[in-house]
Amino acid sequence: MVFDMHLSSLRNANVKTLWEDDVHPHYVMRRYAEFTASLIHLNVEYGDGQLDLNLERLRMAIDDLLVKLAKMFPKPKLQTVFLINNYDMTIAILKEAGAEGGKIQLHFEELLKNSTAIFVEELLLEHFSDLIKFVKTRASEDPTSGPERAITVSEVEPLVKDFASRWKAAIELMHNDVITSFSNFLCGMEILRAALTQLLLYYTRLTDCIKRIVGGTAPNKDLVSISSIMYEIKKYSRTF
Repeated sequence: MVFDMHLSSLRNANVKTLWEDDVHPHYVMRRYAEFTASLIHLNVEYGDGQLDLNLERLRMAIDDLLVKLAKMFPKPKLQTVFLINNYDMTIAILKEAGAEGGKIQLHFEELLKNSTAIFVEELLLEHFSDLIKFVKTRASEDPTSGPERAITVSEVEPLVKDFASRWKAAIELMHNDVITSFSNFLCGMEILRAALTQLLLYYTRLTDCIKRIVGGTAPNKDLVSISSIMYEIKKYSRTF
């Protein structure tokens, strides 16, 4: 009976009434996480298959509600931040309760992983969209596809100069964005490290392209060394 009431309240929830213009964990999600954690803990002794089924029904209902709440935010990036904060909090509560979260915990860990990957890409696109576009299109082409498709110095030089002029400032902006967006500092720093690692991969692919350019020494004087970027990543990694 209590379970059905919880399930009904989630399925029939008024999203507009529940929504708050705040990306931090929602109180409905916290209640769900605490309720679920206590039931999982109790079920360790009893192994009730019906309870497992009910927990799965409840999990599906909260998934649906959370996505609806996220869609109320005007920007995709804010939607992703909201989801990450809620998934991270849910995982933490399941762990704190001493309950082996099992399938439910794994489910939220997978959602957190996927949302983190989306956020990382969104964050990098805000600051390095031209670089990413080049890497995903031109750098992915077959280098043997013919001279008419060959990458030229004039293509890469603006990218190299732009990166050299502001990469450290952009990383600082990304850092500030992360620490103000995420409720859990450690989660935020892990996300920042993932973003910086992905940025390093994009930049490495750009430098690999430059090496293939015939007579492509012109942009070399502006290239930021990989070791410099690695140093910056390590510097931010030391903050937690």
